[in-house]
Amino acid sequence: MNASTERLTLQGPVGAIEVLRDTPDASVAARGVAVIAHPHPLFGGTMDNKVVQTLARAFVQCGWTAVRFNFRGVGASAGVHDEGRGEAEDFGAVLAQLAGDGPLALAGFSFGAFVTSRALAALPPERAVEQLVLVGTAASRFEVAAIPSGMHARTLVVHGEQDDTVPLSAVLDWARPQSLPVTVVPGGGHFFHGQLPLLKGLVVRHLQGAAPL
Repeated sequence: MNASTERLTLQGPVGAIEVLRDTPDASVAARGVAVIAHPHPLFGGTMDNKVVQTLARAFVQCGWTAVRFNFRGVGASAGVHDEGRGEAEDFGAVLAQLAGDGPLALAGFSFGAFVTSRALAALPPERAVEQLVLVGTAASRFEVAAIPSGMHARTLVVHGEQDDTVPLSAVLDWARPQSLPVTVVPGGGHFFHGQLPLLKGLVVRHLQGAAPL
């Protein structure tokens, strides 16, 4: 955490949801709220994961308030793992309580990218999402929802070339029918060891250059 990080507890569908909220410096123009989902809880995934922290820093640098939260059964969040169903409900509860009606961005890493796709699909049509960032999307392990074509210009999908947890081929198989571009990090693994600054730079570049609504 840093000086601008708040620790919050929200009420979710099955009890408490533990949340960290990072706010941008006052000198940076505020752009909205970004909610970021962490990797698989049964394999050590938490909101403190290094990739999730990297995503939060990228959003904050670009003026977004970054909200990370622990899925049910992780840390101080109540409940037990629910294979993505309940986790998408948790995501929706965080959105409802912290995102308001202003500009919204969604992001997720690995299992979190899968849950983010479900949360996006569950939003009402009138709730616009300005930015979407999916990293290490767990397309080989879960049924990741398709991204609406109207969002493609505002979507960044990043995957490591040498990801041995989720093969790049699985993500390409998911993206191909949608004609959704995938940014490949040469030599990158699932957790982007030694390449987190590169990942952050890719996200910042996307956030600064993605087509506005």
